Amino acid sequence: MCTSIDVEVINADSTSFVTPQGVLSDLKGQGIELVGKHMGDIDASDIEEALRLSPYLESADIVKCQNGRILIRVSQLVPVFRVFDGESSYYVNRAGKHMAASSYYHSDVPVVQGHFTRKYRPTRLLPLIDYVEKDSLLHSLVTMYVVRDTNNIIIVPSISGHVVNIGNASGFENKFAKLKLFYNEVMPKRGWNTYDTISVKWNHQVVATRRVKAAEQVIEYDPEDDEQAPDIQTMTVGSAEDAKRAEQQAKKETANKPDDKKEPQPSQPDTQKDKKKKN
Repeated sequence: MCTSIDVEVINADSTSFVTPQGVLSDLKGQGIELVGKHMGDIDASDIEEALRLSPYLESADIVKCQNGRILIRVSQLVPVFRVFDGESSYYVNRAGKHMAASSYYHSDVPVVQGHFTRKYRPTRLLPLIDYVEKDSLLHSLVTMYVVRDTNNIIIVPSISGHVVNIGNASGFENKFAKLKLFYNEVMPKRGWNTYDTISVKWNHQVVATRRVKAAEQVIEYDPEDDEQAPDIQTMTVGSAEDAKRAEQQAKKETANKPDDKKEPQPSQPDTQKDKKKKN
C-alpha cells in the first residue's frame, strides 16, 4: 500500500513558485488520491500526464519506491519572456506553454506587448529574442518588443526618443547589422533626437523618419560588401505627406499656367477706336 508521498522540485531556487504542498494540492484537486491505494493500482504515467497539464510545471516524473513510498519529481515552468496583451499578462516557456502572471511571482525576462493567435504564436519571436539576449550590446539596448502585426515588430530601445521597426521576425541578423551601422555613422552626426522611428525592415536600407515629419533619411547598405560599409551613402527625400502635397501643388500650378506652345491668337481690331481716328 502507498504510505507516503515525497515531492521534489528539481529547479527550485529563490524565485520558486512551485512547492511540494502545491503539487499535492493540484493532484487532490484533480481527484487523485495515492496514500492508502495499492501500489499495483497506481498508474505512474496517468499521474505524470495530470501534473504536466498544470500551467506551472514543465515536466513531472513518478518513481515507485520500496516500503510504499512514491517520489514525485517536478520541474517548474521556466519563462523565457512575458507577454502583455491588453489587461492580461502571462509568461511563456520555450515550448509555448502559458502561465498567468501573478503578483506573487516575478521573473526578469524580456517583455513583449501584443496579441497572439493560434496561427501566430508567441514562440515565433524566440529566435529573435535569443539573438538579442546573446548579444551584450543588443541586450542592453532593447527594453521591450511591441508586436503591432506580423510585419511590424517594434523595438523600444534604452535610448529614449525613438523606436525601431524591424518588420517581421526573420532576417534579424542583417537588420541589427544595419541598425548598428546607422547608430555609429549617422546618429552622432544628425543628432540622437532627430528621428522618432528608424525602420530596418527593408533590404539593404534604413529609413529614419524625422521627428517633425519633414523628411526621411534613407541609408543604403550592402551587408555583403564590408569594404563599402563605412562609405555609407546618404540621401534625403520628402515624406509621403510632403510628396502628396507637392504633387497637388504642381498640378494646380500646371493648370493655371498658360500654355506657351499654343499659337498666339491675332488681336481683333478695336472698332470704336478706328471710328474716332476716321472722324
